[in-house]
Amino acid sequence: MQPEEYAKLAGVEDAMWYFRALHAHVERELKAALGARPAKVLDAGCGTGGLIRRLAARVPAWQWTGVDVSPLACALARQRCTAEIVEAQVESLPFAEGSFDAAVSADVLYHLDDDGAALRELRRVLRPGGALVVNVPAYAWLWSYHDVATGARRRYARSGLCTALRAAGFTVERATHWNALVFPLVVAKRKLFSSPRDTSDVRLASAPVEASLNGLASMERAWLRLGGQWAWGSSVLVRARRSE
Repeated sequence: MQPEEYAKLAGVEDAMWYFRALHAHVERELKAALGARPAKVLDAGCGTGGLIRRLAARVPAWQWTGVDVSPLACALARQRCTAEIVEAQVESLPFAEGSFDAAVSADVLYHLDDDGAALRELRRVLRPGGALVVNVPAYAWLWSYHDVATGARRRYARSGLCTALRAAGFTVERATHWNALVFPLVVAKRKLFSSPRDTSDVRLASAPVEASLNGLASMERAWLRLGGQWAWGSSVLVRARRSE
């Protein structure tokens, strides 16, 4: 991503509805895999540290390590959280095999030229049976100014992501779309009402709009907590395990 995008991310990550929802989805899936027991967790592509900052406070037993390729992102993450932050590529992680009980790749794979290499590295650093939670943007046809501004390489079909995970040595346990209830708004903004001046959608909306979006996201999470799934939405979330 461009440096200005990291600055924007650090400024809104704690409050913006999207990151509140994303972090809650990751927390739910990690708890399904780990419970609240002590565990070593890798945030592979930690950005400015918002996920670690939120979940370290919510589940103190998890010991976090963050990795990001951007020196600026690492510097901001070190300011914002107390976890170990390592500057490195996800495709070449500086950790021994089996170092972690779980790993997270939250909106990272779509930035990488070789997402398969990253998935194989994530499998390598997980212990046998270790859990991986992946989130990516959905639908190639939804490509827009937002993807250009954030340095994206691709968007994903749910089936394609699951195939890539299996090819890298994972067993898929759960796969669902989300951002389903706000999906018409996302499509309208990015495909019908975009402007040449648009950058990324990483920004806070007005307080009433943020409250409304938070409410819709809470409804989505309630359905997923009950074991449901969404067949559509602008994001794909998968929980998988290292298979042997």
